[in-house]
Amino acid sequence: MKHKNVIKSKSFFFAIQIWHLYHYLVNERKEFILSKQILRSGTAVGAIIREAEHAESKLDFKHKMSIAQKEINETIYWLELLNEIDYLEEVRYVKLMSESNEILRIITKIILTVKHNLTIR
Repeated sequence: MKHKNVIKSKSFFFAIQIWHLYHYLVNERKEFILSKQILRSGTAVGAIIREAEHAESKLDFKHKMSIAQKEINETIYWLELLNEIDYLEEVRYVKLMSESNEILRIITKIILTVKHNLTIR
């Protein structure tokens, strides 16, 4: 029986939401700079997690997950900035922040688990 990869699916659906946010910012708010930043970082998370699936070693896996952690943290920054300058509706902001923080917690837990497993060898 194949287990569902929670972080893989969460980061993929998060990327879709970020893509929709990007289109909203460009088409409705006519915002062209920050929208590209959040599109890049918000979609990079899932892509890097996919890369990590085929890591060459546990150390390489940890490194890739650390990069994904940095990308989701950057995405949180852009969300906070967009919210602060009133470019996001409160409902969308709260939903995306909740999902971002959940992804960050999962990635952080994965990294800590890998670090622990590497030290007990």
